[in-house]
Amino acid sequence: MENDRIIHKRVVDTSTYIDTIRAIVEEGHEVPLLITGNSMSPFLIHERDTILIRKPEMPLKKGDMVFYRRKNGQYVMHRIYRVSKNQNGRNLYYMVGDAQQEIEGPIEENMIFGHIIKVCRRGKWTGRGDFWWEFFEHVWIRIVPLRKVVLRIYTYIRRRK
Repeated sequence: MENDRIIHKRVVDTSTYIDTIRAIVEEGHEVPLLITGNSMSPFLIHERDTILIRKPEMPLKKGDMVFYRRKNGQYVMHRIYRVSKNQNGRNLYYMVGDAQQEIEGPIEENMIFGHIIKVCRRGKWTGRGDFWWEFFEHVWIRIVPLRKVVLRIYTYIRRRK
C-alpha cells in the first residue's frame, strides 16, 4: 500500500535526549518537543501536544512556561508562579504545573534553560494572543488553590452533555 507509512519509535534515555535538546537551545536554536506527563494538563496533553523551546531572555515573569533542571537532575517544564529576589539580588522562581496545586521552589535562574514560546495543541500551533494561551498564563496561574474545584465542575458539566 503506497500511502501507508510506517512510523518507527526509538527509545532513548530521557536525560541524554534532554541534554541534547538543551545544547541545541543554548546554541540559539528553537526546538520542538512532544509533551510527556500530565502536570501541564488541561492546557497541554501527554503525547498529543508539542512545545517549541528557545533560550530564555531574562527576566522571565509570572505565567511564563519554562524548562528547567531540578537539583536532583530531573528535567521539568512548568509555569512560573512567582518571582522573588535572593540576598544577592538574583531572581528566584517558584513553579507549578497547570494540573498541580503544590508550588515548587526556589528555582535559581541558572537552572532554567528553556522558555516555551509556542505550543501545538490538537495539531494547531498557537502562542501569545491566543485565548487559551492567555487564559492559562494570566487567569489559571492565579487560581491555584481553586483548581481542583474548577476541574471537578468542568468535568461534571462535560459528562452531562
